[in-house]
Amino acid sequence: MSSFPELQNDLIIRAALGKPVDRVPVWIMRQAGRYLPEFRQLRSQYDFFTICRTPELACQVTLQPIERFNLDAAIIFSDILVIPQALGMEVQMLSEKGPHFPRPLNVPEDVKRLNADVNVNESLQYVMQALTLTRQRLNGRVPLIGFSGAPWTLMSYMIEGGGSQTQSKAKRWLYAFPEPSTQLLSLIARTVSAYLIEQVVAGAQMLQIFESHGGYLTKELFIRFALPYLQEIHDAVQAGLKDRGCYDIPLVIFAKDCHHVIGEVSALGYDVVGLDWTMDAVKTRQLVADNVTLQGNLDPCALYSPPEDLKQMARDMVDRFGKQRYIANLGHGIYPDVDPERVKCFVDAIHEYSSSNADK
Repeated sequence: MSSFPELQNDLIIRAALGKPVDRVPVWIMRQAGRYLPEFRQLRSQYDFFTICRTPELACQVTLQPIERFNLDAAIIFSDILVIPQALGMEVQMLSEKGPHFPRPLNVPEDVKRLNADVNVNESLQYVMQALTLTRQRLNGRVPLIGFSGAPWTLMSYMIEGGGSQTQSKAKRWLYAFPEPSTQLLSLIARTVSAYLIEQVVAGAQMLQIFESHGGYLTKELFIRFALPYLQEIHDAVQAGLKDRGCYDIPLVIFAKDCHHVIGEVSALGYDVVGLDWTMDAVKTRQLVADNVTLQGNLDPCALYSPPEDLKQMARDMVDRFGKQRYIANLGHGIYPDVDPERVKCFVDAIHEYSSSNADK
């Protein structure tokens, strides 16, 4: 493992691990991205995946929001769909449309096209290089977050061939081809686990799993086809990090639209459970274990509010969640037309209010 500068702001790590904090830490999902003019300028010169695959560019984009705002963490600029790419699938990022798979998985026989023996440290070496470079360039200012998509979410993209309003093609597999589905999910889980371990070795200090499509599943389907693989990843990453001499690396699970299984998700052992903006802080706290930190969950559209209204929403959010075992964030990724000044307003409001309410 590389030698890195000493961490100066460990607020988010302490909050994630349940240690006392003197103010609430805050970061924003998709904080490095299209709402920043400096990103749009860079994006006009390079293809999306070219930026992902060029460590210097990925590092540059990761640091852009850190230079602008008083955030408590950086998250590496990458994409969850690098896993399907590593498994041998072509993924394109189309303007105005998003991700597109020219050859999705249509029938179980198509799974044979995947590279089941992928070495993520080789095929995704560019991510590791970007992590190491970014960790060095951060110079200990804030922790660096690595991430991956969860198996069900990645499987759904691989079958749907892109975004979907229903996930009906992917869900059809769960009903019509349950055994091939579990085999595919197992392959993805093994790949994700290895990928996350290597991210930490390369420099990530915290890891987040995105189960973005979990809300499309019934409770029964989630428990059968999502939950076991989230558990597998948690256990494999914990064991793998211990074997590599890596300790106190918080694991975050963000399962969007998963009110119906939040108790089950919180029992998996992840240090932090992320909440979308529809979930009630007080009720959720009653459903999850005391040793779980909550993260979230401002409605991303709230960033369109006038500054004074936004500040009040930030204060209200801190009041609802409490200061300890809490990480402030949005309830999903930031939208591309948000004014960066609203981000500054939100971040500063969280810090100022939680600092002035030290006993909460």
